[in-house]
Amino acid sequence: MADKDDLGRRGEDEAAAYLTALGWQIVDRNWRCASGEIDIVAMDGRELVIVEVKTRSSRRYGDPLEGVDAPKLTRLCVLAGAWRRAHRGVRSQGTRIDLIGVLMPRREGPTFDHLRAAA
Repeated sequence: MADKDDLGRRGEDEAAAYLTALGWQIVDRNWRCASGEIDIVAMDGRELVIVEVKTRSSRRYGDPLEGVDAPKLTRLCVLAGAWRRAHRGVRSQGTRIDLIGVLMPRREGPTFDHLRAAA
């Protein structure tokens, strides 16, 4: 399990670097509450974005984003509201949920599949 956790952490680090390179500001990472965890909270311009990151080392068991189902999207919406309530001082012109699939094959750099406004 440690290898899977390590892969997930590395994928989240790569996704945060990818978003920063796009000019986004990372506001929070691995925020937890009773309802679950948000991988990344970022500002895309003036819009708050809740980002779920799924990482795989290959497509052997499918695409990384196939790991996000309808119940997970519903939970992310609940988490977005909880984060907003806990951080009332953060101003934005809306909130959206993005998904980032990170494929990290051995001996190659990561590739990203970024689905904007998934929910």
